[in-house]
Amino acid sequence: MKTLICFGDSLTARHEGKDNPRLTEKLSFKLPTFRVLNAGISANTTKDALRRIEKDVLTHRPDLVTVLFGSNDAAVHKKVALNTYEENLLKITQLIGPDKTILITPPPVDEKLQPNRKNSELAKYADAVKRVSDGTGSYLIDFYTEMYNRQNYKELLVGILNDGLHFGEAGYDILAKLINEKVLEIESTPREKI
Repeated sequence: MKTLICFGDSLTARHEGKDNPRLTEKLSFKLPTFRVLNAGISANTTKDALRRIEKDVLTHRPDLVTVLFGSNDAAVHKKVALNTYEENLLKITQLIGPDKTILITPPPVDEKLQPNRKNSELAKYADAVKRVSDGTGSYLIDFYTEMYNRQNYKELLVGILNDGLHFGEAGYDILAKLINEKVLEIESTPREKI
């Protein structure tokens, strides 16, 4: 059985009142041929990710890894400079291997409820994710654009906390669908080893 690891912050880790993290539970259902592991830790930035990638990701020898960081890196109170964020994502991608890495752009927030985060700033961090994907040849899911372009995106961001950042079932349904589609696309078009 192949292994998919979801590596990220609270958006990856959240249970939303259920027994298991919402993201990995939804993916386990959609991808029955994969063992789906959750390596999300609340409040993490890409700096934290680099400190724990060996233990939480690489030791499991994953076939694919989703990487979703940036909501904290872009936050005023935790700020990781944009160029450092990009460098950290590059290191993460190189450690995992570009052919196994699915980079995900951080989603927008409801700014009325999120004084420490601005969508204009998150968009810059999303662009950095795209640059790393382009530069390394790793896979990309543009979650930011997917959410932001929906007229009702603020409704999709309503979870138990209702803080404009941590989304509920609707947001996880969208994210799980995007990851599922990307994994199926990867599986159906094997890459040449370079």
